[in-house]
Amino acid sequence: MAQAATTADFRIEQGWDAYTPAEHAVWRTLFQRQREILKNRACDEFIAGIEDLGVAAEGIPDFRRLNEALGKATRWSIVAVPGLVPDEVFFKHLANRRFPSTCFIRRMDQLDYLQEPDVFHDIFGHVPMLMNPVFADYMQAYGQGGLKALSLGSLHNLARLYWYTVEFGLIQTPRGPRIYGSGIVSSKGESIYCLESSKPNRIGFDLMRVMRTKYKIDDFQPTYFVVDNFQQLFDATRPDFTPYYAQLKTMPDIEPAALVAGDNMLHRGKG
Repeated sequence: MAQAATTADFRIEQGWDAYTPAEHAVWRTLFQRQREILKNRACDEFIAGIEDLGVAAEGIPDFRRLNEALGKATRWSIVAVPGLVPDEVFFKHLANRRFPSTCFIRRMDQLDYLQEPDVFHDIFGHVPMLMNPVFADYMQAYGQGGLKALSLGSLHNLARLYWYTVEFGLIQTPRGPRIYGSGIVSSKGESIYCLESSKPNRIGFDLMRVMRTKYKIDDFQPTYFVVDNFQQLFDATRPDFTPYYAQLKTMPDIEPAALVAGDNMLHRGKG
């Protein structure tokens, strides 16, 4: 059962010693399955992050041990929270290079779908990319931008940037698109679908296009945005977004599966 937050920023203790053998078994099942599926599908930076962090199949990791490696690599840390936290709290953590992670893990009968993020999604999905210095800086910049978006009433636009990059992003490589988004790498079905199905759109990353595009939360994505490299993401967050938000207020939203003039359509998948 999730603990109640006892601090203003919702931090709690992970309580690693309280995990049961059954909970560690769920982690092992998920980890071993995704490790095989992600071969030649995940980007090199994600695979390197897994290895350098020492995240392994044995069981749910102890955040204290992960923080030693993470702190040395990029000055980030993991903080345990009881579940989804208020937007302002979430952004403040990111802006201060802290990643808020849930502690609970799904049941064995929930392996393929869980509505709320669990510790496998947060740690296996998100944290390896925080070992990459450029992506780590992008995440901090996103947190800083989130606080500004809240004050300007434009959070829905910025949330789309997080969704289509941090959660469901693809990156172009000499071997074709590869996965870095946490929502994909922690999902058996979408890890295959996003690269190999001919159904979804795969569009070259464009900041304003992304922030205009709505998304689905209960199905595979009909559109993925593909960055050239992680420096492109970081550079996209450098400018002041205030004029972008003003411009977006005058532009219509784009439906998740729609194509528009100027889209740079990429790889169509295998069928």
